[in-house]
Amino acid sequence: MNNKNILNKKEEEFSLKKLDWSIVQADMKNKLGGDIYESWLRKIEFVEELKNYVLLSVSTRFIRDWITSRYLDQILQIIKEYNKDINRIELRVDEKKNLEIDQTYNKKNNLLNKNENVSFIKDSFLQYNRIDPNKNFANFIIGSSNKLAFEASNKITENTSNYNPLYIYGGVGMGKTHLLNAIGLSLKEKNKVMFISAERFMYQFVKSIKSNEMVKFKEYFRNTDILLIDDIQFMNGKEATQEEFFHTFNVLLDKGSKVIISADRAPNKLSRIQERIKSRFAGGLVVDIQNPDYELRYNIVKAKIYELKLNHSISLDLSEEIKKFISSEIRTSVRELVGALNRIISFSKIYNKLPTLPETKAILKDLLNLSENKVTIDLIQTTVCQFFKISKNEMLSARRSRYLVRPRQTAIYLTKILTSKSLPEIGRSFSNRDHTTVIHSVKTIERLRQEDKDLNSNIDNLKNKILYTRENEI
Repeated sequence: MNNKNILNKKEEEFSLKKLDWSIVQADMKNKLGGDIYESWLRKIEFVEELKNYVLLSVSTRFIRDWITSRYLDQILQIIKEYNKDINRIELRVDEKKNLEIDQTYNKKNNLLNKNENVSFIKDSFLQYNRIDPNKNFANFIIGSSNKLAFEASNKITENTSNYNPLYIYGGVGMGKTHLLNAIGLSLKEKNKVMFISAERFMYQFVKSIKSNEMVKFKEYFRNTDILLIDDIQFMNGKEATQEEFFHTFNVLLDKGSKVIISADRAPNKLSRIQERIKSRFAGGLVVDIQNPDYELRYNIVKAKIYELKLNHSISLDLSEEIKKFISSEIRTSVRELVGALNRIISFSKIYNKLPTLPETKAILKDLLNLSENKVTIDLIQTTVCQFFKISKNEMLSARRSRYLVRPRQTAIYLTKILTSKSLPEIGRSFSNRDHTTVIHSVKTIERLRQEDKDLNSNIDNLKNKILYTRENEI
């Protein structure tokens, strides 16, 4: 058997091994963010792995429905990285857990340190406190791409900054959440700190309206010294939520409280966000985090290996050749660098050895392809619009003309098959359409591909163009 066949055999064996749920959890936390993981995904319990699906459980129907509508597709993609034969997830409700969780919540609530100045929202048995003690300024790796954002964040904690708000933007997995967390961690001893995602803010706002508790909601958010809001772009199109946020924002600025915001784009690029809100953001200090260069990626790899060894007693003494290979080839985000190391850890646990360079290439095969050709929703929309000779504004509009509906459905379909975005995320990227619209579009194109050879050929051509064309060339 030649070396190539041996490598293919090992790759196949690796994909067929039983899931190491702790590794999957670590990958979920890295790729979906610590806030989402701590609030929702940590509650998932692994039950059983069967031939082509995994059985997971949560404690309530509410959590099941929330995870299913927002994160299930992404969780499946992560699981498939460790076993490609898994094609679905069964998420069941274990009602017995309800009482246990309620009791745990009450117990923890009674034991809270009264001097702890971190605000949180009580949501039935869910206590919300996003601040992670492991994400601080000391373990934030600095490079040319993030130095300005780091310095600006640090100045706020030293009480030497005159700008307010601080607006940090950059791509997914670049360290924005880490910086917000570090700010909150540094200031929480002497200040009331609220650290929350925009998605969570919206959820609490809607819940407060339904339960007639808007007074409490306003009190939570306006009676704070430091407000940190992550991923503000998810408020797009939510007019009522934006209205409440705007007034809360003004109250905090008027009383001298600090507001720190993160987003995936600059204020003027935010879509369906009120102009007055964007203007307030732009009136503070706006800093960006760019893609990490090779030197920063290499330093991050070394730091993460040391962190694993120090905090988790995991010895991962990778060769210099492999460290440089990972740093050179995985260029998209810090999160994917960490995800690559998690895969290598999983391989090491299974085979009780460190991988060679060819084995590393096999383990990270899909990540390497992704880093070479990052498919974005914007790239898909632009490519489809060019093909059908329509503008992006027309595609994203509410108009239902036939010449617009088919391109829109095509773009939604391609987004579903070429990215790991969840149905709600795809809907938000297409002018805040409902996830049922996304499902309908995908099913329509799937049916038409079987019936119409020309359309099927056009879809294939579009897919190839998207996969093999860099975004900056369009």
